[in-house]
Parts: sequence; structure tokens; C-alpha cells
Amino acid sequence: MKSDPPISYRRPPPPSLDTARLEEFAEIVRKRVLPKHEFHCLITGDKESRELNRRFRRRNYPTDVLSFPLPENAGGEVAISLGRARAQAREFGHALEDEICILILHGALHLAGMDHETDSGEMARAEARWRKTLALPNGLIARADASQ
Repeated sequence: MKSDPPISYRRPPPPSLDTARLEEFAEIVRKRVLPKHEFHCLITGDKESRELNRRFRRRNYPTDVLSFPLPENAGGEVAISLGRARAQAREFGHALEDEICILILHGALHLAGMDHETDSGEMARAEARWRKTLALPNGLIARADASQ
């Protein structure tokens, strides 16, 4: 039995977006980062990202990635703003697909029960290891640390 696609798009993705690469990466995350857990990624826009952020985190602005974990770290759903990802890819000088992969990984680590805002660096170390393993540019935590 074939599992559900790991990524869905609120609107049709732009033709220039390498959706096959993103699907492949999301499957790797499913199998290696979140084995035996449910995982799905929604690619949406800034408007929906803002609404989700406002409703679930009480923050009234669009954000790049949100994670919605299932109970007991059993996986969950990640929502990514395509607009935020596009702006960040330009800012950091890499491909949009790289940025979306960074966001998928970051969200998946949250689904695994990690939280860089409250831990003692465990999520940062895990993200760095996975980025190296998966050949990704600097992730969210590394970029935030560099800007401080």
C-alpha cells in the first residue's frame, strides 16, 4: 500500500518549483527523522500562515514554519509559508527548494518533541547533524544564533 503524499499545496505550486525534489526530501524525513510516525507538510501562503500563527500561537504575523504535533511525539503536520520561504531563500542566497527542505526538517524536529526555545541546545545539535547528513545550508537555529 502506498502512503499518502508527504506534501500538499494549498494552491498549485509555481512551475519553477522542483516538487519532485521536495517530495523526495519529505519522504526521507518521514523514514529517517520521524520513523514510525505520521508526518505531512502543507505548503501554503502568508495569509494562511498568519491566520494559523494568530490562532494557535497568538502571534499576528505570517511565519515561515509551524508545527502541529500529535500527542506523545507521534508526528503531526508542518505548515510552511511559500512566501516566507521565498524571501528567506533570497536573503540567504540559496534555492527555494533548499529553504523549504530546511523548514521541513526544522518542523519535523519539533514534531519529534524538540524545542529550541526551551531545551539546552539539543534541537540545535540535532538540526546541525541532520543538515550535514542531508547536505542542507544553515538552518533556522544556526541562522538565529549567528544574528545574535
